[in-house]
Amino acid sequence: MYVRRSLIVSLVLIILAAAPLRAAERPLLVCYGDSITAGYGLQSGQSFPDALQRDLDAQGFHYKVVNQGTSGATTKDAVANLRSIVALHPAVVIVEFGGNDGLRGQPIDALRDNLSSMIEQSQRAGARVAIAAIQIPPNYGPAYTRALSALYPELAQRFHVTLVDLALANVAVKPELMQGDGIHPNAAGQKIVFANVWQALGPMLAARDGR
Repeated sequence: MYVRRSLIVSLVLIILAAAPLRAAERPLLVCYGDSITAGYGLQSGQSFPDALQRDLDAQGFHYKVVNQGTSGATTKDAVANLRSIVALHPAVVIVEFGGNDGLRGQPIDALRDNLSSMIEQSQRAGARVAIAAIQIPPNYGPAYTRALSALYPELAQRFHVTLVDLALANVAVKPELMQGDGIHPNAAGQKIVFANVWQALGPMLAARDGR
């Protein structure tokens, strides 16, 4: 009898102790993207999601930033892995894909379908969505480059989501902001990427939180 009573008391204490933890859980802001989001080639703490967490904390926003960036990922890969993102029950999702598709000359219609699926599924899960616009070198001609650039504002308007202009083209033309591969921003370049993200995301979060 004593053992049973002790077990019951222990369970009650565990439940009571867990309650404040659940109450203190912060809504998740998921950065879902490719190597730009992942912070390819950078040290820990230098990616734009890292900077985003620091700035949110400093400004009193109570979000936990989750970096779900995967180097080399395409929009097809992103759709295939989206279930794991939705399972996190994020409050906000930043979608940053398309660069690897564009560098491989993938059809614009396929990108549109994949990005649309990511936005729609995230919204159905209750998340606010921001989509990051990607720019690529004109390897496949100006018509393809223009079509890719136009895709992001088109989707932002269609789904009523926040458009984030990463302005990577402005970063890529400055060697001091790029890593040796000429493709990925270095730590200084990521600071500019973060500034571009925050310029669009800050007002969105303030509106969501009623500030």
